[in-house]
Amino acid sequence: MRGDLEWGSIPKLVRSAAELYGEREAVVEGRTRVSYAELGERVERAAAACMASGVEPGDRVGVWAPNTLDWIVSALGAVTAGAVLVPLNTRFKGGEAAYVLQRSRAKLLFVTGTFLGTSYVASLRRAEVDLPHLEQVVVLADSAPEDFRTWKDFLAGGDGISSAQVRTRADAIDSSAPSDIVFTSGTTGRPKGAVITHAQTLRCYDVWSELAGLREGDRYLIVNPFFHTFGYKAGIIACLTRGATMVPQPVFNVDTVLANIASERISVLPGPPT
Repeated sequence: MRGDLEWGSIPKLVRSAAELYGEREAVVEGRTRVSYAELGERVERAAAACMASGVEPGDRVGVWAPNTLDWIVSALGAVTAGAVLVPLNTRFKGGEAAYVLQRSRAKLLFVTGTFLGTSYVASLRRAEVDLPHLEQVVVLADSAPEDFRTWKDFLAGGDGISSAQVRTRADAIDSSAPSDIVFTSGTTGRPKGAVITHAQTLRCYDVWSELAGLREGDRYLIVNPFFHTFGYKAGIIACLTRGATMVPQPVFNVDTVLANIASERISVLPGPPT
């Protein structure tokens, strides 16, 4: 059965994977090992926090962070709450990120603390761009500036939202609804956003997984950045469709990649740089 007809929406895919693959490893990040069942719970908790923070179906939620478990959970949590995901390029400067947030009218932003020696929070503040639609910034770290929220505090805010409420919200998402807006790099002009639906995503990357031979039990080193369609969809979404284990790689470094391939028994590493 086609992916869009089998699952209908990304939240239903996440739930199906949690039920079907249970205790199989979903994400490996250093010493952290998260099963599919636990990933489903984490995504549901993130969705509850989004709902408690006022995220409504169709609201845009940005994620500006490298490949990590927190990226996966925050992004899928936002989409499960009915939001439209807006991934931001980790190589953007503050002004470039602010332009995408302004253009997409993002209501909530998940941002990393520091990556590659750059404080993204400070970079965004230096841009001094008016972002009237941006109501909250959540720092995916243990500390945050006074007017922002930490990831832990944000998640705790959703404790009053029940699992039933989250599932009711998720079940109401139509397959034709937008799931994400992917912006171009803006190499020769201002970045432009392409709107993609749940149905398009599920159908395309279910087919991709079949053609790529991705199977349950595969261990997939995801080097391609999550902010890019390949990293997010031929990576995270594809693994969810097949029950493969995701091993996020924040930065491409040959020695680290080879070490991960050996230690994590990697069986899948498609696309560039291979």
